[in-house]
Amino acid sequence: MLYVKDLHKSYEVGKVRYEVLKGVDFHVAQGEFVAVMGPSGSGKTTLLNCISCYIPFDSGSITVGGSKLAGQSEDNLARIRNTKLGFVFQDFMLLDGLTIRENILIPRIIQGEVKPDGEELADKLTDLFGIGHILNKYPAEISGGEKQRAAVARSLINNPMILLADEPTGNLDSKSSRAVIETFIEARNKMSATVFMVTHDSFAASFCDRVILLKDGMIYRQLEKTGNQGEFQDQLLEVIREMSELEVSL
Repeated sequence: MLYVKDLHKSYEVGKVRYEVLKGVDFHVAQGEFVAVMGPSGSGKTTLLNCISCYIPFDSGSITVGGSKLAGQSEDNLARIRNTKLGFVFQDFMLLDGLTIRENILIPRIIQGEVKPDGEELADKLTDLFGIGHILNKYPAEISGGEKQRAAVARSLINNPMILLADEPTGNLDSKSSRAVIETFIEARNKMSATVFMVTHDSFAASFCDRVILLKDGMIYRQLEKTGNQGEFQDQLLEVIREMSELEVSL
């Protein structure tokens, strides 16, 4: 599904070059729910932006559903973003002047028309995520958790190969955060959705199948969930503490 191979990315500020990603390697399988965690400056946001086709990378390769991103034209990258990738952002990105139903259907509207299959999928998604009762409301009239579940529904309306989530619970309380994470799990279980999530929240990450921990632009460790959610969160916290202690010792 998603293959990242020996990925390097750097930025130049004046005459100084800063390496942000230093040979990152991993893959995400179809139907897997994977999180990326790491301290500020570890490269997790840059990694997501490279996969999202928003910024170019220096070397290595990213393959999504058999399509390599390097060397693609802007038109092809736009097509990949619209057909193979779904996006969920921290600040929801819903349009205030549209109803929730219209917001969910935006990717189909961008394609030029909303066919009956799009309407049916919108209904299926809203029923699946428990937001059918807010379809005719506007973003200002609903809660943050409901906004984010609507955003997840919108991200799936084009049947993307992978859903990319950038700190999706960052602006939510614990109850709403759990509801959004359960929405991802429902999408995986009922629609075989593949989810790749960047987060700083160990609670959210503990619901994933696997967590990739980045440190200084490299993979520090990958953890697979083998026990329950609480046990996995404890394991994550222990590794995060270990990373912090290593940082202090250096």
